[in-house]
Amino acid sequence: MLRWIILFLFFSLFGTYAFQAIKTLTQHRSILILYWVVVVMVLGNFAYHSAFYTRENGFSSGMSLALGLFISLFVFQTLVVLFLFFEDIIRIPQAIYRFFTQGESVHNYFPDRRKFLSQIALGIAAVPLASLLFGMYKGKYNYKVLKYTLEFDNLPKSFDGFTLTQISDIHSGSFDNREKVSYGIDLINEQQSDVILFTGDMVNNKASEIYPWMDLFSSLKAPQGKYSVMGNHDYGDYVQWETKAEKEQNFSDLIKAQEEMGFQVLLNKAHYLEKNGERIALVGVENWGKGGFKKAGDLNLAISGVKPEDFKILMSHDPSHWEAQVIDHPYPFELTLSGHTHGMQFGIEIPGWFKWSPVKWRYKQWAGVYNQAKQFLNVNRGFGFLAYPGRVGIWPEITVVTLKCSDKVV
Repeated sequence: MLRWIILFLFFSLFGTYAFQAIKTLTQHRSILILYWVVVVMVLGNFAYHSAFYTRENGFSSGMSLALGLFISLFVFQTLVVLFLFFEDIIRIPQAIYRFFTQGESVHNYFPDRRKFLSQIALGIAAVPLASLLFGMYKGKYNYKVLKYTLEFDNLPKSFDGFTLTQISDIHSGSFDNREKVSYGIDLINEQQSDVILFTGDMVNNKASEIYPWMDLFSSLKAPQGKYSVMGNHDYGDYVQWETKAEKEQNFSDLIKAQEEMGFQVLLNKAHYLEKNGERIALVGVENWGKGGFKKAGDLNLAISGVKPEDFKILMSHDPSHWEAQVIDHPYPFELTLSGHTHGMQFGIEIPGWFKWSPVKWRYKQWAGVYNQAKQFLNVNRGFGFLAYPGRVGIWPEITVVTLKCSDKVV
């Protein structure tokens, strides 16, 4: 209870400070009242859903919406407050100095500057506010197909031109629009790739979250099949289960659901894709993440039946695994496919020129293709979303990779 009182007082003061910028620009009673109505409704809705939120039930559509609106309002108010606060630190001493040295009234000095700065502050703060609201309204289903052609010296000739579609981080428990998800599924099938690879996080917490969407994901088709690995959210680690057996059953249910949808689940094992008598190894490891994330992945176990000279595609959910164990492994892994980061669902991208997201401070490889020691890594930005129910600048991704034989003579 004390926590809620402190938070209420903090956001009341925060909102009041931001309110000063609006009050400086207009005295229109309806606008001033509307501001407080919005603030009270957003904070009240967030407090209501937070009071009933449990990690076990995950982010319901109501909770996600409440969180998204709260984040949008908080970012807007924060920018206004920071802009005016630092200006106040400078201009209040200036006003006092003018009063004593030039006799200029402090009352006359404040309004003009205050109005000008309030206009700038509100204008700047309106940009991320509009972006976050747009991200919730449309961005979360604004699917983008990103295509890459990668060349390899040791790719079997029969696989020259072989295409794979990678999807990741479905987070089916967050979906709230069947028509939009169906559009994304159709977009995947339109790529007509040879194989479809899913790199983890089918659900947020529980296997039951995928059940309403199984018919859609069952419709994914590829000549060489569909394969998947597990992500950190797929193990049910973020739920307080009554018994260990219940948690294990949930994991088994998720594997069964994926198999019923036509996916072959690779749990620290490899599978060979064959074409015209030649083959490449598809290696799938369980989740391996640095820090506090689960380390169930066993790379050596996964390649126990694979030869060093085989061309290998590794599916590993967390990209931190790449630098930690993959690059320096005695066996070369020509291509690693990961996800996990979501690109933080927020950032700025200008294709081929600029890419930025706050998640870069947590993950060195966080979106797109990376190349080191003749080994490639692609980090998929994710098909779904989690917590904040939107995407801004970092759109949901369907990756298509074409494998090519290098023209280089060996």
